[in-house]
Amino acid sequence: MSTALSLHTNDLQSLNAEVLVLGVFSGEDGPYLASNSLPDDSAQSINKLLESLGATGALDQILRLPGVEGASSDIIALIGLGSDTTIDQERLDALRFAAGSATRQLLGTAHIALDFGSTSRDEIEAVAHGAVLGSFSEEGVRSKTADSVRDEAESITIVAKADASEAEPALVRAVILGEAAKDARRLVNMPPSHLYPDSFANLATELVKDYSDVSIEVYPYDRLLKEGFGGIAGVGQGSPRKPALAVVKYTPESPSAHVALVGKGITFDTGGNSLKPAASMMTMKCDMAGAASVLHAVLAASELEIPVEVTGYLCLAENMPGGASLRPEDIITIRDGRTVEVLNTDAEGRLVMADGIALASESNPTVILDIATLTGAAMAALGLRTAALMGDEDIRDRVQQAGAKSGEAYWQIPLESYLRASMNSPVADIKNMGSRYGSMMIAGLFLQEFVGEGIPWAHLDIAGPAFNEEGAYGFTPKEGTGFGTATLVNFIESYAR
Repeated sequence: MSTALSLHTNDLQSLNAEVLVLGVFSGEDGPYLASNSLPDDSAQSINKLLESLGATGALDQILRLPGVEGASSDIIALIGLGSDTTIDQERLDALRFAAGSATRQLLGTAHIALDFGSTSRDEIEAVAHGAVLGSFSEEGVRSKTADSVRDEAESITIVAKADASEAEPALVRAVILGEAAKDARRLVNMPPSHLYPDSFANLATELVKDYSDVSIEVYPYDRLLKEGFGGIAGVGQGSPRKPALAVVKYTPESPSAHVALVGKGITFDTGGNSLKPAASMMTMKCDMAGAASVLHAVLAASELEIPVEVTGYLCLAENMPGGASLRPEDIITIRDGRTVEVLNTDAEGRLVMADGIALASESNPTVILDIATLTGAAMAALGLRTAALMGDEDIRDRVQQAGAKSGEAYWQIPLESYLRASMNSPVADIKNMGSRYGSMMIAGLFLQEFVGEGIPWAHLDIAGPAFNEEGAYGFTPKEGTGFGTATLVNFIESYAR
């Protein structure tokens, strides 16, 4: 863990922090401080200054003041919380967002404390989770400019009126969920020169060594060919860096259920012979974000000792053009024996995912969840901060609840059965393309074909929120976001007895 997380009582005089962060609400009569542990006269003096300081309480607005009497910190930071609300979920979302915004904008500060007047375990966890997510620094591959990278906080303290023994589980969950998402971000941010199917599988193998209850099995290219994984093998056959399938399994004692997670792991997507325009390739190192989230969700489930068996299927390939690559109108055979006519090699994600879903179905798990940066249509429909959610209604509802607990937004999309006919092929069991209208649903319907009979399933299309091309906001940095990692962990937990 890169950041130490702790709880502190409301005695701010004994607080060991360089910066104390307080919340500011936006009210009808102007901004005002959220509940905090400052002495009344100090809090009142800050309240009187808010408007003249330009404070509005708007989300992401941060202001810095000299320390005040009653707090040992040298600096007070004021972070916007938006409008106050009595709706529990909205309040938790605002606390998580503001805490992450504060620690993100205070990168380079070693010791940070946040005092939002939290009292409940849920509030403490939301603040702590956001704070860990926001304190993220990407070192990348730097040499001469390495000194320009601002360090993550060494310690984050949550000031709260709560019993430490009750709050400790909330802090543990917050740091495990936060660090899992940050590790997924770092994978997404790795350049394709450094992250490719073999290196991804090797990295996963090294990580698993630290977990006694997690195992990994890697299927290299030759085994994929031999055992009928025509989707993964076909998509990756044109690259000199051959595809692989990594199966990561967490096995607790006496599990109450078995959750299968399938993650798209296209380490770079040129579109293959259906070549993308150059500008559309600029973010395609992120096309393995689903696999990154699956890997770190499995490891987080182990760290949290969730009594649910979890198997993660990382479908790893590099989609490149060339003489050995798939051609439009080639036919491949998926793991379950079904044949697919490939009309567009840039609709490759669904091909590797079909193999993963088919293999997952063979173990007859309690549920299958797949997660992928799958369609531009999802981005066009829902923007860059909301993921599309398709599949069985009860599983969709469970995913949406798991996402709400982690501040990750999903929108349920129907799978209109009439669209299935547009994928009928004259020469194979199914085409990998269908109607130009409803293409997000077409992709979901394609994946549904490979789910074993009677197995509950849902599909998460995270094409928009997995990679942030715009400015940082809240606890979300530029580039890889780690979106979906916490949702997967919360989803797994929902199957615990």
